Amino acid sequence: MAGMGMAMSGQPAAQRELNVSLRHEGGVRDDTVFSLDVTLTAAPGFTILFGPSGAGKTTLLDCIAGLTTPDAGRIAIGTTMLFDSQSQVNIPPHRRGLGYLTQSLALFPHMSVRQNVEYGLAGLEATERKQRSDEVLESFRIAALAGRRPREISGGERQRTALARALVTRPGVLLLDEPLTALDAATKGRIVDDLRAWNKQNEIPILYVTHQREEVFALGENVIVLDGGRIIAEGPPHEALHRPTSETVAQLAGFENIFDGAIVAQHPELGTMTCRIAKSELELEVPLARVDVSQSVRVGIRAGDILLAAALPQGLSARNVLAGTLTFLGQRDAKAIARVNCGVDFEVHLTLAACQALQLAAGMKIWLVAKTYSCHVLQSSG
Repeated sequence: MAGMGMAMSGQPAAQRELNVSLRHEGGVRDDTVFSLDVTLTAAPGFTILFGPSGAGKTTLLDCIAGLTTPDAGRIAIGTTMLFDSQSQVNIPPHRRGLGYLTQSLALFPHMSVRQNVEYGLAGLEATERKQRSDEVLESFRIAALAGRRPREISGGERQRTALARALVTRPGVLLLDEPLTALDAATKGRIVDDLRAWNKQNEIPILYVTHQREEVFALGENVIVLDGGRIIAEGPPHEALHRPTSETVAQLAGFENIFDGAIVAQHPELGTMTCRIAKSELELEVPLARVDVSQSVRVGIRAGDILLAAALPQGLSARNVLAGTLTFLGQRDAKAIARVNCGVDFEVHLTLAACQALQLAAGMKIWLVAKTYSCHVLQSSG
């Protein structure tokens, strides 16, 4: 879907922001009524919507596009109101000035690339249609394919055609619901680079739904993490995902080690706490956090943030040095996967070169090293 566009470039940034505040109850998921309740602002540039299946990402895009009517709330691009339940404003989808692209692409098989791209420009004169389509075909490197039909071009070229069709109308916002999922990383990267270059000139908000952590860091100036219809984290990807405070966010961010624990000591003058891992005598130094010490906590550590040593390390700044036994050693792609029992099982990722240099083998005694700020105290998702 792509509505007739509103040229936004050149306006102040605030006039090009997408502002959303809505509540909507959808169908039943997991035997409960699904409820979406979000408030967000998307500035010009990429905003990533990240979260598990069923979190509400597509429902949110459908509400913004006008394909689903929220129960209450407001949706606006700058001062242009698209939906307002109080004043009963509800602009039809084709008049919202949005581009919306999903995995299906929905190209017309009997039309050429140019005809597909110009489909949303039927109300313009032929000269302007051609000028606009020429510009966007060049921007997405498919001008030479203008006369071909979708079945005659590659998957990446079809994705470029669908993007060009969504953008030729000069939308005020672009909504992307995992349209590049089927592509290999190199093709996807080239298309995203061209989209980023296009948006440098046009400066519109782009909401990009993905399930892939790599895309969050590669694409987004800002990430919004959704779970259960609520925003549970927001900000630059490094802050939102690398320093999580929620167990759900830690799991989405790929934290391989998450343990139950209890705070046994606080050291405000040092900015740290001591946490004992449940069902063990193992204690970890963790950053000081606002927690109820009478309640159990969860502690998350990335497998890639743990170092291994074949001998007891001396003179380190890292505060957590744990003796254990290497119980498993394997390989995944170009990295080694180690599991070490220190009273509880840790997963550790290291390079194949490091694995070889340490002469690691299952059964050997090993030491784990983790900095205090690699240990994250999490709010439980339970």
